[in-house]
Amino acid sequence: MRAAVTGALGIAVAAAFALPAIPTAAATAPAGQPEATACPANLVGKATCYTGRSTEGAYYAIAVPRIWNGSLVVHAHGGPDLGEESDPTRSIGDLERWSVMVDQGYAWAGSSYRRGGYGTRMAAADTEALRRLFVEEFRKPRRTYVHGQSWGGNVAAKVIETYGAEKHGPYDGALLTNGVLGGGSRGYDYRVDLRAVYQYYCQNHPRPSEVPYPLWRGLRADSTMTPTGLRARLQECTGFSSPHDQRTALQQRRLDDILAVTKIPERTLESHLRFATFTFRDIVHHRLGGRNPFSNQDVVYSGSHDDTALNAGVERFSADPTAARDLSYDSDLTGRVSVPVLTLHAIDDPTAFVEHEAAYAASLHGTGRARHLVQTFTDEHEHSGLSTAEYANSIAALDSWVRTGRKPNPASIASACRRFDATYGTGCFYDPAFTPRSYATRVNPRPGGLTWPALTAKQEKTWGRLPGVGIAP
Repeated sequence: MRAAVTGALGIAVAAAFALPAIPTAAATAPAGQPEATACPANLVGKATCYTGRSTEGAYYAIAVPRIWNGSLVVHAHGGPDLGEESDPTRSIGDLERWSVMVDQGYAWAGSSYRRGGYGTRMAAADTEALRRLFVEEFRKPRRTYVHGQSWGGNVAAKVIETYGAEKHGPYDGALLTNGVLGGGSRGYDYRVDLRAVYQYYCQNHPRPSEVPYPLWRGLRADSTMTPTGLRARLQECTGFSSPHDQRTALQQRRLDDILAVTKIPERTLESHLRFATFTFRDIVHHRLGGRNPFSNQDVVYSGSHDDTALNAGVERFSADPTAARDLSYDSDLTGRVSVPVLTLHAIDDPTAFVEHEAAYAASLHGTGRARHLVQTFTDEHEHSGLSTAEYANSIAALDSWVRTGRKPNPASIASACRRFDATYGTGCFYDPAFTPRSYATRVNPRPGGLTWPALTAKQEKTWGRLPGVGIAP
């Protein structure tokens, strides 16, 4: 453990948590150990920052504020990124983005994960490994929280189920923001539908002149298509990036039908199609050995100008049971939590629809753990970032719940936000009365898809005993 040095710690509650010593500039940390580095500009003078690479190969960043409250926030980032290796810049960027946690007095640690590509359990393991490294190199925090954003919400939820399920586990609570909480086996079904519906109308992904492949693959393994190339095909078919008066009547009709059937917002159509192309390729080819985890066999599509023709002509496919099992084991949530969980979600999130929260609530209700959950919603329209004041308010509300044992409610959390907005001035947009509709109202359910959790604790235990189940790290 790093030696502590005397520091001005301000308030008495933090007095026992002196800052770790800063290694000399010439020192080079052994593999796996943190090395002092320059902090992002928005944390200069406020914290001591470190970077390193874990023994598993995951780059990470750590920040300890100069006035430390003794607690730690471990961050799980979204994505997934699709590079082959761990990204050495990702964790530094995340630290800058989530510097509000450090501003609020928390130490912060974030992993870039050991490789790119899909793997929820892998990302959860790398998140937990970083928590352990922090304890070894600095000290055991007074309290430890895990924060996950977007797909990182899925990762963080998996962290507390896998590593924090015991009564005295290492995590005291979780903050899940705009999280993909429906899990992998159901949480991407609207993108499965998009991939099929898009091809029905556009017939250019792939083109008739190109080597055919089943749409559930996302893209041929050897394809050289780039996001720019995909954007060009989307533009060719729908004119989505052109002003309305510059689209042809056929382009507008196709666009109207695709959006109406899939319920995907126009402003994020391209990003969803990228996911259904490149991330699906990663899942199928790189993680599942070419097996298909997706199905649309019994889906009845509606909302188009001609539903009969659409349902008769759209490509149909059924999942390989072993692939569906492996994706479910890797990413689905059991709802088995034993610590306070606070969620924050934009009602008009165009990427991880707010109905993911209904799925998560149903999962905890289905396991009798709903008492551990408080969900808050805001009248915002973004996915990647909400109001800074709301993030500060959320971690404070979670910390108060853990410290006092008094469970907050959406109204009390909304009211408390004004105090943080006085500092950050980014606004408080809570809607305490909002309740999301069921997941099935937004995403076409597959057979058995109306019951939550998607992965039961019994299934998880049974599958976990089988060799080779899941997605390899």
